[in-house]
Amino acid sequence: MSVREEFDAWAADGRDRGMEDRHWHTAKPILARMPVEDGDTVVDLGSGSGYAGRALRDAKDAGRVYGLDGSPEMARNARGYTDDANVAFLVGDFDHLPFADDSVDHAFSMEAFYYASDPHETLAELARVLRPGGTFFCAVNYYEENVHSHEWQDSIDVEMTRWSAAEYRRAFRDAGLHVAEQDNVPDRETAIPPADAFPTDGWESREAMVERYREFGTLLTVGVAP
Repeated sequence: MSVREEFDAWAADGRDRGMEDRHWHTAKPILARMPVEDGDTVVDLGSGSGYAGRALRDAKDAGRVYGLDGSPEMARNARGYTDDANVAFLVGDFDHLPFADDSVDHAFSMEAFYYASDPHETLAELARVLRPGGTFFCAVNYYEENVHSHEWQDSIDVEMTRWSAAEYRRAFRDAGLHVAEQDNVPDRETAIPPADAFPTDGWESREAMVERYREFGTLLTVGVAP
């Protein structure tokens, strides 16, 4: 199944809103760290319901926000969730970004980068479209060190790229982006039951759940265009 087919089905089932709810716990502090200034142009790769672009407009006064998604149904739904004329949603491929050279101030991606058919080419495209000093905030929960995420590939037909933190740094640098920072952003909002409530349907132990949400959380890699 293609990325388009997979996520068209998710959008049709209303799962785009569910993705927003789950991702917001760590997306919120990451978006707050982005150095977006009034009037900046921002691209959101794998925009889903469009929550990140709406937040950047509301909180940071971003000038123009483009949400890019491989799913027409996701983009259609996202358009219906806002009447802001400065937020646009496009259907496109991460490996061929529909933007001119040096035309984007900042880029963001939450739980979507690993769906790129060629992640190295995606990074090269980002390096092309970012203005000097522009940033790419790449956030993923599916990565090598997070052992609790490894089984996710079994539940989706789309091929996913599982890199380690070191592989992310190396790929960013190979694409010409400086790695400004990399860290794990914990999810402090997901409720973790007391130890006597385990095992649960999803977790064998409280320790494993704490590790997943409070320690591994979301891997954030920040690249800067030279």
